[in-house]
Amino acid sequence: MTEVIVLNGGSSSGKSGIARCLQAVLPDPWLALGTDTLVDAMPGSMQASDAGIEFAPDGEVIVGPEFRTLEAAWIEGITAMARAGARVIVDEVFLGGADSQQRWQKASRDLRVLWVGVRCDSAVAAGREVARGDRVIGMAASQADVVHRGVVYDLEVDTTHAESMECARIIAAHVS
Repeated sequence: MTEVIVLNGGSSSGKSGIARCLQAVLPDPWLALGTDTLVDAMPGSMQASDAGIEFAPDGEVIVGPEFRTLEAAWIEGITAMARAGARVIVDEVFLGGADSQQRWQKASRDLRVLWVGVRCDSAVAAGREVARGDRVIGMAASQADVVHRGVVYDLEVDTTHAESMECARIIAAHVS
């Protein structure tokens, strides 16, 4: 039985919408946790520090060693919840591509994980980014491809033309 669904995609690709739709269509309760939750939980000082996480004016995201330490604890915590019986949907942005996935694979080695790539044309994601108004402009375009480099998926969906519910139903059909 699938215990964790990892949705990986760039900013504004539609991961959060898909996660909410998955919660609606999957028969059992699933927790949805995202990298935005991790960043929001960090002290403000970490968002203005070389050691924490920085958002450059062009949309680039730079993470430092203190961020990596907290991220490692976050990953271990989420996988511990899954081991304790919670089913978890993870809304992630693999800034390090395959290296990011490897961190999750190591922590979830004994869990059944469904790896899902959430793709979106960079121009469409950039338009969503502007409409949201809560992101640094350029983040969506800079992440659209890099987050998928070297990452191996069980399934991929593309939100360029597909709605979140349609993508959620495709993913749900692969949850065992």
